[in-house]
Amino acid sequence: IPTYMTVKTMGLFDSMWALILPTLVDTFLLIILVSFMRELPYELEEAAKVEGCSNFGTFLRIFLPLSLPSLATLTIFYAVQYWNTFMPGLLYIQDRTKMTLQVKLYQVLSSFSDALDSTSLNAAQDVANVLPENVKGATVVVSVLPILIVYPMLQKYFIKGVAIGAVKG
Repeated sequence: IPTYMTVKTMGLFDSMWALILPTLVDTFLLIILVSFMRELPYELEEAAKVEGCSNFGTFLRIFLPLSLPSLATLTIFYAVQYWNTFMPGLLYIQDRTKMTLQVKLYQVLSSFSDALDSTSLNAAQDVANVLPENVKGATVVVSVLPILIVYPMLQKYFIKGVAIGAVKG
């Protein structure tokens, strides 16, 4: 309810910002990134300063390349989180042309479920019902396909980033 009220008062209805801004900073992912950054040795920063590197240069040349596994992990988590966004898309987007894929998928699946519920036991209609099941399967595969393509490319970073960014006891 507070997020809905915030989106409403900011005038973000029917815009993609209503889906992005409320979940821009995820606390869990922030904790992973902070714990990873705390594990990096302070001596690297001291060595960079001795060599005459600025704070931004130290971050850009030393800490950013070392944090690629953690950033890849966060990228996967955020990609899956935004890809699976259903409820905010259903609540905040009213224009049919701006609806998210998950809402469209829900509409397709529910329309075919309604069509299946209204059919009788006639054999000819049972053969015709195979088509809605095929459409359901195809829409699910199409919705999962981009994540299945991106995940294997980032998997080596993902495993390393989760292991390194974990809280050590």
